[in-house]
Amino acid sequence: MPETAINATGKSNTAELSFDDFKKIVISDYRVGYESRQASLIGRREVLTGKAKFGIFGDGKEVAQLAMAKAFRKGDWRAGYYRDQTFMFATGMSNLSEFFAQLYAYPDTDKDPASAGRQMNCHYATRFVNEDGTWVNQAETMNCSSDISTTGGHMPRLLGLAYASKLYRQNKELEYLNKFSVNGNEVAFGTIGNGSTSEGLFFETLNAAGVLQVPMAISVWDDAYAISVPAKLQTTKEDISEILKGFQREKGTNGYEIFKVRGWDYVALCETYERAINVCRTEHVPVLIHVTEMTQPQGHSTSGSHERYKSKDRLTWEEEHDCLLQMRKWMIASAIATEAEIDEIEATAKKYVRECQRKVWNELSEEIRLELNEAARLIEKLALEVFERDALMEVAVELGETVDPGRKDMVAAIRKALRIVVKNNTAPKQPLIDWLAAEDIKSKDRYNSKLFSGTQFSPLNVENVPVRYLEDSKYIDGREVLNACFDANFERDKTIVAFGEDVGAIGDVNQGFAGLQNKYGDLRLTDTGIREATIIGQGMGLAMRGLKPIAEIQYVDYLLYSINVLSDDLASLSYRTKGGQKAPLIVRTRGHRLEGIWHSGSPLGLILNSMRGLHICVPRDMTQAAGMYNVLLRGDEPALVIECLNGYRLKERLPANIGEFTVQLGKAEILKEGSDITVISYGSTLRIVREAAIELDKMGISIEVIDPQTLYPFDIDNVCGNSLRKTSKLLIVDEDLPGAASAYILQKVLEAQKGYYSLDAQPRTLSAKEHRPPYGSDGDYFSKPSVDDIIETVYSMMNETDPHKYPAIY
Repeated sequence: MPETAINATGKSNTAELSFDDFKKIVISDYRVGYESRQASLIGRREVLTGKAKFGIFGDGKEVAQLAMAKAFRKGDWRAGYYRDQTFMFATGMSNLSEFFAQLYAYPDTDKDPASAGRQMNCHYATRFVNEDGTWVNQAETMNCSSDISTTGGHMPRLLGLAYASKLYRQNKELEYLNKFSVNGNEVAFGTIGNGSTSEGLFFETLNAAGVLQVPMAISVWDDAYAISVPAKLQTTKEDISEILKGFQREKGTNGYEIFKVRGWDYVALCETYERAINVCRTEHVPVLIHVTEMTQPQGHSTSGSHERYKSKDRLTWEEEHDCLLQMRKWMIASAIATEAEIDEIEATAKKYVRECQRKVWNELSEEIRLELNEAARLIEKLALEVFERDALMEVAVELGETVDPGRKDMVAAIRKALRIVVKNNTAPKQPLIDWLAAEDIKSKDRYNSKLFSGTQFSPLNVENVPVRYLEDSKYIDGREVLNACFDANFERDKTIVAFGEDVGAIGDVNQGFAGLQNKYGDLRLTDTGIREATIIGQGMGLAMRGLKPIAEIQYVDYLLYSINVLSDDLASLSYRTKGGQKAPLIVRTRGHRLEGIWHSGSPLGLILNSMRGLHICVPRDMTQAAGMYNVLLRGDEPALVIECLNGYRLKERLPANIGEFTVQLGKAEILKEGSDITVISYGSTLRIVREAAIELDKMGISIEVIDPQTLYPFDIDNVCGNSLRKTSKLLIVDEDLPGAASAYILQKVLEAQKGYYSLDAQPRTLSAKEHRPPYGSDGDYFSKPSVDDIIETVYSMMNETDPHKYPAIY
């Protein structure tokens, strides 16, 4: 039996086919759809018998996805959700073996290329990054961006994937990048459930694509429910295409082409997708295909039964309108196949799917069983040589009797065995220690690797180029330093684009891009609407397709409006694909000490906790920021750069090598050497720390001031820990809330850098108050660390150590 993939590039226009050829295509489609249904049924049983943890499947959506697959071409992209298994099988981007490998969490990219067992089943991805970090030829492959579970969360990324086609078509300077695009002919296909169209991300993406006019095709799978919640509680008029009629393109306007088709009507679906995607591909007009009257035979997932919330009438209707049943009836009525022939197709498909499932399960089970046997053997061998024989044999027997064991069972058994003989220092336990160490290395690769790409193109590998000044280098505004940096990079690399609110015409609100749109055109520096989530998604999609985007969020406070895209999608991309995908997006924003609740943010605790997978850069001035941009624009990993909002008009010296010098990520810098206390800070607060240091020097207190420059990675050379060994006292000054970024820095210095052992006084943090700062200079003074606060906190620490030399101020 062949794999489930069919030739999705074949045309569905029956006028161009003989009846025999048409029959073959339809029968092949039905086979794929029926195999997919059997995979769903078997997958559910595997979960309910305990072999898999959770199941969520695409049953009931098969026929529409067969039709969609016919319109999908090499070079096209998918950004969908977890109901699309039939489409993935039909296009050949996945197969049954990979489906079951993911269901069983097989931690191997050869078995589960999408995620190496890291994502639950039906979360798809194709690998477009080679082992050496280079890109595959995306124009020659069918491409699937990595799925996420947050419903609607993939929509902003879909916008970016489509927008890339527009840039590749309209910007002739990009024609040489033919492994990413062929004249922008690629369509970005998106799928979403009808319930998730209630999400703000759906509407934000829909509007942005209508404004931009990009080749984006959204399919709404409408089965009238979102888990248990019916459409009447989800959507006005219970009909998403009905309420979107205002988006319909009219003469002289932008907008969408909107289509509506029933999910069990094979012929209508094929015709609709051919027509819709042709418009989308050739005219670069977004389309929405609302597929109605779909069913979900097994309910939402293995978590429960849909009989709990669907009426008997609804369940009867769903049974009668099952898309495969309707397709079968049509095939018989149209003389495409007899009932007996379809029975044979179904019987063969059932057998084949079961064979695929068993093969994958047996391979994984055998792999684990061999490792388990080795672990049991080591425990038994140790038992024969030590006093604790009975206890060890009990562990070995229990391990051997484990039903459907996992690697955690054997590792836990070895660890327990070593605890049993913890007081026995004889040599026989060394093989267990060695086994555990070797297994730990394997486990880290299987389960803990690739938070970042880690390729040869990582920004951590960018060559260090020191900043260089001429004797007559002039002092200019910080914003002008940034502007010169961006200008040099845009000239150097034609793939760099920038966009965001007010970025284009006025060059951003702080003039970092001033004049550059006039120089490089509005395809490379572009204004957007007020839509933070899709600004990030726009950048992510571009970055996945070989461009170097800078997505600007006007203020760091506004990252909250895009946090789900940043955290769920961008930050986890490398990890959840085990390095199979990357999106080197640079997110540019600004923050720190301004005035007012909504424009003074320093929410680094939020950022650090939600955005692991991004480099977090906190430059103290614009020269440092420029050096970081020079690094990031040459690397292949995503990053967030937070510029100091109150630094754009401060004077800085213009480097002679403005577009070339680098500030290496993770390299902390000692700004002032001292001997009494180590003070760590970042961003704008560093200025007041250095100001405080002047008065402290006059008071006979020498502080060492350290700028980590990036919080992720943090001080990879242990500069802070080494300083603490000299001073034995630690103060962290932070504009964030108490216990936020300062707690992160404390953990890094005291635990990771072993600074705890160097302390001779309690470490201190000086942070903002627990509320956001009010408007006005007085509000700032009484809400965030001031020069006075720093001086008196340092002094009080010295007072605790030597009260005679440093008597209390108050």
